[in-house]
Amino acid sequence: MKDLTVILQDSPGTLADLCKILADAGINIEGISVITYKGECPIHILVQDAADARETLEANWMDVISERDALLMEIADQPGALEKITRKLAKGGVNIEVVYLTTQAKLALVVDDLTKAQSLL
Repeated sequence: MKDLTVILQDSPGTLADLCKILADAGINIEGISVITYKGECPIHILVQDAADARETLEANWMDVISERDALLMEIADQPGALEKITRKLAKGGVNIEVVYLTTQAKLALVVDDLTKAQSLL
């Protein structure tokens, strides 16, 4: 899976526009994280086909500023589950740069060393 980062303006309808553009192209958003900050809205979307998603978004004047592999894993719905995972990565010296849940209730992690993270987990 690929995590794409797109920066949108923080205004009504921009997220809806992004979702429509991808839906019209038949691209499923499998995970998403949206945060607004100082008039901008950095969005992380998890997609199966990053090339098609990138091409579709850029054809519609949306800049994809990064494309990274995401590590997906099951996570228990209980206290301490996320701490356990993040502690293993921290002890192994892996920095977590992005974390969110997918539409299938899996944990999506974008890290600075994917291979090392996979071996630790």
